[in-house]
This record gives sequence, C-alpha cells and structure tokens, in this order.
Amino acid sequence: MLQKNDLISLVITDITNEASGVGRHEGVAVFVPGTAVGDRLTVRIVKVLKHYAYGIVERILEASPDRVLDTCPVSRQCGGCSLRHISYHAECQIKQNWVTEHFRRIGGIDLTPLPIQPSPFQSAYRNKAQYPIRRGPDGKIQIGFFAPRSHRVIANHFCDLQPHFFGEILGIIQIFLEQYRISIYNEQSHQGLVRHLFLRWGEQTREAMVCLVINGTELPHANILVARLTKAFPQIVSIQINCNTAKTNVILGPVCRVLYGKPVISDILCGIKVELSPLSFYQVNRSGAEKLYGIAADFAGLTGGELLLDLYCGAGTIGLSMARRVREVIGVEIVKEAVENARENARRNGIHNARFLCDDAAGAAQTLAEEGLHPDVVVLDPPRKGCDAALLKTVGQMTPDRIVMISCNSATAARDAAILCQNGYRVTKLQAVDMFPRTAHVETIVLLQRETL
Repeated sequence: MLQKNDLISLVITDITNEASGVGRHEGVAVFVPGTAVGDRLTVRIVKVLKHYAYGIVERILEASPDRVLDTCPVSRQCGGCSLRHISYHAECQIKQNWVTEHFRRIGGIDLTPLPIQPSPFQSAYRNKAQYPIRRGPDGKIQIGFFAPRSHRVIANHFCDLQPHFFGEILGIIQIFLEQYRISIYNEQSHQGLVRHLFLRWGEQTREAMVCLVINGTELPHANILVARLTKAFPQIVSIQINCNTAKTNVILGPVCRVLYGKPVISDILCGIKVELSPLSFYQVNRSGAEKLYGIAADFAGLTGGELLLDLYCGAGTIGLSMARRVREVIGVEIVKEAVENARENARRNGIHNARFLCDDAAGAAQTLAEEGLHPDVVVLDPPRKGCDAALLKTVGQMTPDRIVMISCNSATAARDAAILCQNGYRVTKLQAVDMFPRTAHVETIVLLQRETL
C-alpha cells in the first residue's frame, strides 16, 4: 500500500490528457507531471487516493529518448508549457493519440485520423497575451502568469510562446508603475487600480496593441506611459485602458477607452482583413489558423454552389474565409457585438454573398425555413464545452449534406459527433491540427456526412 513520501521506482508508459506521465506500481496508477514515455524514475509519492496516486520526480534514472532540454526557467511553476520537456515530434504523436482515443472511447468511433498537422512555428506563435499584475509577498510588483489552479503570479516577462518584444513592453510598464507608485489590484480587498495587461499583435500588418485593465476609469500619468511606449515601439498603434470594476475573475470589462492611436489593430487571415479590439475573438496562432481553416474548407468539399451555414461564427472569420468558394454564407452568432464585427469584416473585404444573424441555431433554422433555404454545409466551431443537445438536434433537422466541426476539445467533439451519428450522420474524416505547441491543447476537425438510404 502506497503512503505519502514513499520513494518508488517507476517507468512512464503513457501521457494523460493533462500532460502528466503515468506508470504503474504494484498495479496502482501513479501520475507524475513533467515526465515522458520511457522515463525510468525514482518518484516521491505526494498524494494517495483510493485507486491511484500522484508523485513528483525525485531522480531520473534513465531518460526517455523523447526528452529535450527545457530552457524556460519558470515552466514547472507556470504550468502553461506542460509538454515543453518533450520533443515536438513526440508531442504531436501524443496529441494524435489523444484525439484517436477520445473518438474511440467517448464517441464509439473507431476511425484512424489523418496525420496531425503540426504548427508552422513552435515558439513566438501567440499573437495575444494576458498578464495578471499583482504585488508579491515582498511587496514588489509581479507581472507574469498565474500558477496552475491558483491566482499566485509567477513573475516572468519573457515567455517563449510570445513575441520577444512583449517582454520588453512589460519591463517598461513595470518601471512606470513602480516609479509613479500606481496602486496594484488586490483580489481579496477589491482595492487597487491596475489588474491586468493585455497585448495583441497583428502578425501580417505588424501592428501592436497595449491595453491596461484597471479597477477604475483613469490611469494616472497616462501621457508619460504613452510617450515611453510609442518611443520604444513604433509598431504600437493602439494604447487603451479597459475598465473592469467588477468583483470577478473575468479579465476584461465591457468598456475600453483609447489613450493613443486607434481603437483596433488589423491583421490578415486567409486573405481576409480583420480588425481586432481588445474584446474581439481571434485565433492566437494566426499561421496555424490558416492551416486549420484551409483543412476545414477542404473537408467541406466546396464547389461554388453551396449555401454554407456558419454556427458560432463569432466575427465571421471562418465563413468569410470560405465565402469565395460558395454561393452564400449565413453566419449565426448570439453575441450582438460579434455579429456587428462580422458584418463590418464582410463589408471591408468586399464580400457580398455573406450575411449574419444575431440568433441561436433554432432561430436561424426557423429563419432559413421561412425563406425556403436549405444549408448544404454546416460549420460548427463551438466553445470548449462543445455543442448543447438542442443545437445538435436542430442541425440534424436541417439535414445538410455535410457538417464540419472544429473543436479545441477533442473529448467534447467526440461526444457531439456521436450524437450526430445517432441522427443520420457518419464521421468520414478526422484530423488534429496543433495550434498550441508545448501545451496540452490541440484542435480537431471532423467531417460528418449524411447517410443516404
């Protein structure tokens, strides 16, 4: 029987969906973060439950051939890059296995996926970063990332996943906050001004945005900060404050105010020019997103004559990227501001065969039925929790020939695909696309085709 603080020998045989290694000791599964398949280790047990235990690496006796040098000084504390110690080739295979197993175990779909598409870049690929700003136990300002399952800030200006100049911006802002003794937000008391820093980068346009999230409406000495940032970084074309005075873990509040430049930055994705405010959704890996949307369009089998229905369309990026390959795009989104963004994106790009409805799927289905329209292809891009049962039922009742589902959670994608399979569809293609190198996340694209009698 394992006890806390026991030292055991363990061989890692698999990697869980949370990116922990797992091995068995006398029949008991032991989960150990920061390990790789093939590692032979001495492990210290830190927690014992009824059927499994957790451990930490005490010593590596024989390293897995998948291991690589982890050059990040805070990766173990931060926890964001949970696969950083593994070669990228091995990481892609791990993610491929996750998708395969989710569809087999959860969806009951025994289909071999197409080979995973790796990200074009494994570092500096993120075009957005959100940094909590707090005071540490020593009273000093800390800017970095929250440790896993906590709101303890791991101070770190230079993350390998972000553009290098993001870290330089953090340095200027920290000096400014210290020099002018700007108050820092305290979550327990809900006192203090500066809560978060939000950065965006247009990879193609080379435009950058800086947004400070504050517990108030005014930033003292803002003109000095603006002058320092714009002198150091000519690529900054927008500096804003976001007002978030709510007692909440949600980072951004509803109101932004421009201190310098424009209220938005622009970028180009799949040939579509988009404008991005701090509140806009945009894929964090632009180059990876072009791969993702290109595969989705190929799965859709577009010939030019289709009516394409884009559900969960957000600002319309997916549907607009396919607009020139179909007869008409109808995007559906329940968030009013996102629908307005989608309409503006269509206008800006000269796309005249796309329209956008502010509605849910059932409402959209009724609108289409009243107009005598029938979608040939439905694109689903739900949030991480997946689609709700009512939406899947509505989609099935529309009887499109093909459904293309894009998901950042292959477990919920497998569940939703299984429901659609019970309503007359069959999964014919499945592919993982790695949009988030070094992390425990991967995108999945699924093609479902309607069964014919």
